Amino acid sequence: MKQATVNELQDDSHSASQQGVWLPALRVLLLLGVLLGLLYPLAVTGLAQLLMPEKANGSLLLKDGKVVGSALIGQQFTKPGQFWGRPSATGGTPYNGTGSGGSNLGPSNPALQKAVAERIAALKAAGPVPAGAVPLDLVTASASGLDPDISVAAALYQLPRISQALGISEARLRTLVNAHAETAWFGNSDSARVNVLELNLALPVH
Repeated sequence: MKQATVNELQDDSHSASQQGVWLPALRVLLLLGVLLGLLYPLAVTGLAQLLMPEKANGSLLLKDGKVVGSALIGQQFTKPGQFWGRPSATGGTPYNGTGSGGSNLGPSNPALQKAVAERIAALKAAGPVPAGAVPLDLVTASASGLDPDISVAAALYQLPRISQALGISEARLRTLVNAHAETAWFGNSDSARVNVLELNLALPVH
């Protein structure tokens, strides 16, 4: 009889200790859920909309009041009177945001060599090009396949073609490119780049 009483006391003590552990844990879980799952996201979203609404909404670019793309994701341009961006090796279609990735082809891979040769031929077939080597970023895809920018050298390489297609002097186009050139925080003039979509939107005709 005494043994049964002792066991009952032990069971009651165990149940009480479990309640003492679970109840505080549940309170902490609910508190953190409200703080981190509701209040914190709302605060961050509100601050972002207040301090940097353009970036918070995807850096969208407009033309005639309509969204035509984002400054963060490249698009494919193929007309002679447009600046062309980097080639894209994303899955399905070029600049496919849901299939971001590169070709994973090494420099000695015949498939990459063939693709580069075809891209060079397409650039030359589209219109006049300067003498010298083609800028690397005009014939090779990036790791993401979504790059919205090209080097200033790549933009300047396309001036003869665009000048002929639009009837605009190369000097005027060069001024346009330089006006849109951006340099990374810790970069130098050699790393300057331009956003292809912004540049095309700034053309008098596109």
